[in-house]
Amino acid sequence: MVRLTHALIVDDEAHVRTYLKLILRDLGFTECREAAEATTALAMVQAQPPELILLDVNMPGANGLELLHELSEFFPDVPVVIVTSQTLVGTVQKAAELGAAGYLAKFSPKEDIIRSLSDIIAALGDDPEETSDAGGI
Repeated sequence: MVRLTHALIVDDEAHVRTYLKLILRDLGFTECREAAEATTALAMVQAQPPELILLDVNMPGANGLELLHELSEFFPDVPVVIVTSQTLVGTVQKAAELGAAGYLAKFSPKEDIIRSLSDIIAALGDDPEETSDAGGI
């Protein structure tokens, strides 16, 4: 299993960033940076790419899918997990097309988020031919 320790949480809601930071700490992450909007997040990734990004879709200014497109183009080795309350099939499909490593429903129970995120992280270290769909898109 891959051991990740450095994450970036991108969400315009401070309480969501705090909640996700607690979950990441439970999973062994030691450095969890935060950004409230896409421009700041992109600058942070350019300065120091994280090992994992948790990205909200609906934010002021550039939305998460626009940022995901840029990240996929310029930082293809940094896995991005979409974390949003928007569960539209089209959004999930577009995120997958843009290279998202997975998708989490923002207001799921903590245990479900931990389990899904653990599955996604585990899949990052798997041989692509052996990877299951658990937790991914």
